[in-house]
Amino acid sequence: MQKKWQVLATIDIPEIGAEILEKYCEVKINKKDVTLSKEEIMAKLRNKHALCCSAEDVINAEVMDSGQNLKVIARYGVGYEKVDVEAATQRGILVTYTPGVLTEAVAEMTWCLLLSLGRHLIEADRFVRIGKFKRSGPKALLGVEMREKILGIVGAGQIGTSVARKAKGFNMKILYSDIVKNNEIEKMGGKKIELDYLLAKSDLVTLHVSLTPETTYLIGERELSLMKKTAYLINTSRGKVIDEAALVTALEKEQIAGAALDVYENEPEVTRELLGMPNVILTPHIGSATKETRDAMAIMMAKDCVAALKEQKPSHLVNPEVLA
Repeated sequence: MQKKWQVLATIDIPEIGAEILEKYCEVKINKKDVTLSKEEIMAKLRNKHALCCSAEDVINAEVMDSGQNLKVIARYGVGYEKVDVEAATQRGILVTYTPGVLTEAVAEMTWCLLLSLGRHLIEADRFVRIGKFKRSGPKALLGVEMREKILGIVGAGQIGTSVARKAKGFNMKILYSDIVKNNEIEKMGGKKIELDYLLAKSDLVTLHVSLTPETTYLIGERELSLMKKTAYLINTSRGKVIDEAALVTALEKEQIAGAALDVYENEPEVTRELLGMPNVILTPHIGSATKETRDAMAIMMAKDCVAALKEQKPSHLVNPEVLA
């Protein structure tokens, strides 16, 4: 049977998602571990009915216009700021994304970074690998315990709530900053406070906000100056939430003790000065990188893509006004 729809996937999506698409569509998948350029996407998008894309792909009006048959842009991830949703809506193109399923994986990654920072895990690993481990002196690689520390959570959505839930095992005091009150965190003993106060009081600050005009550069020079000199900053949300130049300055001046970043201001580029800082952990946007989560994302994306092609309403639609 000849398949009706043509799909371009700019990333090598997990097989479980590809299999769903291939039941209904002819699927062209980028199997190379490289990000396609805008020109490459435009060339490959001709005659395609659906585009499955990644966080790195900038999908603007020009790209959309190269796919004259394009019906749906299915984003593999929870953020869609690099997709021009307004342009898609004007062209009657549906935009979908994969929310919700990333929660536990990103929360666990946040804790991985928190613990690794607190106990100098990366430095300790290098210490052994380069042959410095002759003895373990009483002052070598001294870290800090999570026990009874103050954890500041900026953005108390699903991920922030999961991070707070895990903090109770360390008997931590929880402060959070958000637009609305979070009843679950409040029941844990957490307290909703203003961002400035949270930054000043917390031993560890972790960011879990969406990228909006209000949260762009939410953490800059002024905010970093409010933090304790012993505090750590963790970002597994969106890169542009932090002004990286200001972060570099704060680290150089020892205004804070360290930072861990899984996302970057100009991703995939990383501010050069951060690369050489021993008190900084840098990971390549792997917050959702568990088999369970990545499979669930692939299934969600594929099902929404197929629904859109069948002229049904996808379950995770960014621009429902297209169907109005």
